[in-house]
Amino acid sequence: MDAAEFLSARCPTPRGSAWLVAMLKTLFGALLVWPLAGALYPRYPLAAGWAGMAGLIFLLHFGTFHLVALVWQSAGIGARPVMRNPVLARSLSDFWSRRWNLAFHRVAHDVMFQPLRRRWGILCATIGTFFASGLVHELVISVPAGAGYGLPTAYFLLQGLGVAFERSKVGRRLGLRRGWRGRVFAQLVAAPPAYWLFHPSFVRRVILPFLEVIGALHGSAS
Repeated sequence: MDAAEFLSARCPTPRGSAWLVAMLKTLFGALLVWPLAGALYPRYPLAAGWAGMAGLIFLLHFGTFHLVALVWQSAGIGARPVMRNPVLARSLSDFWSRRWNLAFHRVAHDVMFQPLRRRWGILCATIGTFFASGLVHELVISVPAGAGYGLPTAYFLLQGLGVAFERSKVGRRLGLRRGWRGRVFAQLVAAPPAYWLFHPSFVRRVILPFLEVIGALHGSAS
């Protein structure tokens, strides 16, 4: 999604270890989708849906997209993976700006953040960009589910407020932009509230039927 970098950046041939890691992530995702989700369903439908959803993210975003990036890198083109070890994020800002879904971040930064920053400043640009991200996720999560409206937006507004707090004087005094405090704060703000983002209605009405169609579940999704 970053055309300038894609067309200009050059890189050395990736090591064999990079291919191995990408393939292991792809395999891990496949194991979550098929054996694990199927084993949990139908007794634990939400758990099955979450396992399958996490598996799809690993299979595609972490694994397959990494393999595609390595193919480009083998041709000398500096294509970066869209996921860059988000679990190692040093802060919430680091998580969203440098590690999680960099393709979407590039678009959001250019289309939303920069115009808002020039007009209203960094704080409004930050909150506005996360709010816009929430609306986009409403379209792909709540609208197909026909329920849970507002929850994805609430999740992303929380992320924006978390980033703003992290950058505030209080956040800097608490050391939320580095070290173990920054890591803990990032994980606490980003991970547990993801239940709002991928809410139960989406899991039951979209993810479970999809998993059934691709043969990951047995029986009818409900």
